[in-house]
Amino acid sequence: MSDTRAARKSSHSSGDGGNCVEVYGGWRKSTYSGGEGGNCIEIADGIPNLIPVRDSKDPHGPTLTFGADAWAAFVAGIKAGEFN
Repeated sequence: MSDTRAARKSSHSSGDGGNCVEVYGGWRKSTYSGGEGGNCIEIADGIPNLIPVRDSKDPHGPTLTFGADAWAAFVAGIKAGEFN
């Protein structure tokens, strides 16, 4: 079975066809994050059933990973004002 998700070759892979790493998705800033550089999170796309999340101010720091159902419940709670 072939994988139909879009992948890109890592910028650290050489072009000679040797040892390469393909990366799925990429990080994007939350649409609820402002442009002033305050409290922002980034979410990685392209990983089925998993939602990796990190602090945009510390991109090399720890990453939390949520299951799709847990993330959907969290987002629903935010929209409902449960965390104000």
